[in-house]
Amino acid sequence: MHCQLIVQHNTELNRTFSEMELSEKVGLLYPGEDSRVLSELTPDECPNQMVVIDGTWHHAKTLMRDIPRLRTLPRYGLAPKSPGRYRIRREPNEHALSTLEATVLALQLLEPENQSIAELLLAFERMVSDQLAHPTSNWRKNETRRRGAANVPRLLTEDSTNVVVAYGEQELAGKMNRMEQKAWRPLPVVWAAERLGSGERFFCVMESSSLKDARFVERLRLEEKDLHSAVSIDAFRERWINFIRDTDHLSVYHQSNAKLLENAGLRSHEPMILKAIEMESHRKGDSLESFSQINSGSQQNERSTRAIERLEQAIALVRKVIAISRQSANASSV
Repeated sequence: MHCQLIVQHNTELNRTFSEMELSEKVGLLYPGEDSRVLSELTPDECPNQMVVIDGTWHHAKTLMRDIPRLRTLPRYGLAPKSPGRYRIRREPNEHALSTLEATVLALQLLEPENQSIAELLLAFERMVSDQLAHPTSNWRKNETRRRGAANVPRLLTEDSTNVVVAYGEQELAGKMNRMEQKAWRPLPVVWAAERLGSGERFFCVMESSSLKDARFVERLRLEEKDLHSAVSIDAFRERWINFIRDTDHLSVYHQSNAKLLENAGLRSHEPMILKAIEMESHRKGDSLESFSQINSGSQQNERSTRAIERLEQAIALVRKVIAISRQSANASSV
């Protein structure tokens, strides 16, 4: 068993990992719908090198967002038969494992002949027992995040040049039964974006049966020329790939917009979710429209489609987050 531990901030970690030499059969230990379960693979199908992310679920998603190369790796998951033994804090579900437990289980599946791997769990259990025996140490105390605590992505406060803000409209659901609704993965019918540093804009309308609904088209404020210029999902995918760069950081207001890209087969950029950023307006329950009166500073477009309007509201939100964060940083340094 050979391993390499890398401990760095995201920016430096991205640089280091992008230059690392990886095996042709490398894999990423990361759960998800498209992850292959290690225990279900034949020996020939198993990776011979595994990348493991250590951190909270929020931190893991941040690393996926900030390190493009991670998103290119084949993903592998686990199917644990018993609950995790990390009793210090509550896990998101019954069979969730700590990073060390997940790593040990993965190694046992990949290197079944290596009996020394199980010794890692003995040290882990001693650590957990010692911690529980001294609860006053307050180590990793499981507390709810204090409201208003800063959680603004560093790239927004340091350099927002390559931030791409995007907004998409999804197709109509139509009539479905409950089972169909659960399985439904809506595709985008309109996608708009802007790169903050240069002001470059992206706008695309996709062919969809939803666009035959006059009320739907009116709600999206699409014009006849938009319908005539609509392209297939494959063409949209190609256009978006040509627009978005490896160095870009995608930002969307809501997780549903991120899902639209994923449903269209585009998941190369793990997006920042603006709604997850702590701001006073979010705590009051305001929606994206609350930023409609803010001057975003972006290029003005004569088009008045709803997607463009929502995009400019999202840009306004990003600029407000940047301004507030920098003001806070300046105040704390005085």
